[in-house]
Amino acid sequence: MSMATDRQQTVAYFSMEMALDPDMPTYSGGLGVLAGDTIRAAADLKVPMVAVTLLHRKGYFSQRLDTSGWQWEEPVARAVENFATELPARAVYLLDTDLPENAAWDRTLTHHLYGGDQHYRLCLISGKTRL
Repeated sequence: MSMATDRQQTVAYFSMEMALDPDMPTYSGGLGVLAGDTIRAAADLKVPMVAVTLLHRKGYFSQRLDTSGWQWEEPVARAVENFATELPARAVYLLDTDLPENAAWDRTLTHHLYGGDQHYRLCLISGKTRL
């Protein structure tokens, strides 16, 4: 028997967004729903998998129309504590940069799902905060 069969392999599943709960703002649309369905199916099938996504504290907004019909967006801050509890062991990892030990600008990197200018997006993708 080889060593590979003696230990359990774990699948790491990465997605920029994941629909974990309809009221939890961790997804925007189809990609997030697909990712959520994938990890739910893996859990149902008892596939050893760890899911990794970003914890978006901001980025969602409420919309209103003014009297001329112009749409206005107003940011909606979500209380992460209403949806997630910090635990020592995790099945889904929510990556978050909004931590006290990070620099002020660095803390904003995970605030918005698909938001920001080119510099913001490059920093998010590359993991670099100083260019």
